[in-house]
Amino acid sequence: MKSLFTLYIALIACAACAQKKDPSFTSPSHYNLNEPQQMEFPPELEEVSGITFVNGDSNRLLAQQDEQGHVYYLKAGDKSTKYVKFAGKGDYEDIAVSNDRIVLLRSDGSFFSFPLQELYEAEIDAMVSEKILPKGEYESLAASITNSRLYVLCKQCSVDKKTSQTTGYILKLESGGQIIKEGSFSIDNEEISKYVKLKGKAFRPSALTRNEKTNEWYIVSSINKLLVIADHDWKVKEAHLLNPKLFNQPEGIAFDKDNNLYISNEAGDLGRATLLKFNYKH
Repeated sequence: MKSLFTLYIALIACAACAQKKDPSFTSPSHYNLNEPQQMEFPPELEEVSGITFVNGDSNRLLAQQDEQGHVYYLKAGDKSTKYVKFAGKGDYEDIAVSNDRIVLLRSDGSFFSFPLQELYEAEIDAMVSEKILPKGEYESLAASITNSRLYVLCKQCSVDKKTSQTTGYILKLESGGQIIKEGSFSIDNEEISKYVKLKGKAFRPSALTRNEKTNEWYIVSSINKLLVIADHDWKVKEAHLLNPKLFNQPEGIAFDKDNNLYISNEAGDLGRATLLKFNYKH
């Protein structure tokens, strides 16, 4: 009887170990996507749809949610937050900081921006830039800290219909807040399929960030439950399936100055939005 009980315990342990090391959920070099430090957002950010850091400082986390025209500021892991109101209600999807300005992307491709120094006001009037991008649905915005450029990826745009690509746009952010479209690029979805199966679904990016130390692009998709890594020319280098038990609705992604990776999840069915931190491993 004792030997049978011991065997039973061993089988349970092996099953748990196999589940933890599920080969379906791989990770990029220097990170373990299956072992995050998990933090919860305050209740105001249950619908968090984008995150970024000011100069990579993890004590200066900026976030927005996709229903209110608010930019929230807090430390990673804080239980409370403050915010500045920059506009009325809308479908705001991502946030970035460049050229000492905070820039927000609305799902229709419109931009809202204001000086970083106005962050601690109660309410401000953001500069609105519209009709710069072609009609479509957009959720991913990133900024270069070195050249005042903004990068936007289509989630669903007519230009990509009946193609195997995802189009993106490069924009210049002027010091006064004006935004000028400079060019475009594309990601080859067939290259993604070499690493993971899209199962007939189009690639639908939900957040974008740049690893300033490697010049790589990290792109997360909530619909596809996927992390894609591309080089500086947008050629796909890696793709990793995300465990839905950890990544129930990944909508935001950012790096801090120590190259730690952060991915945010909307609350969804879990009841509380989460911020997952993946420590950089040398």
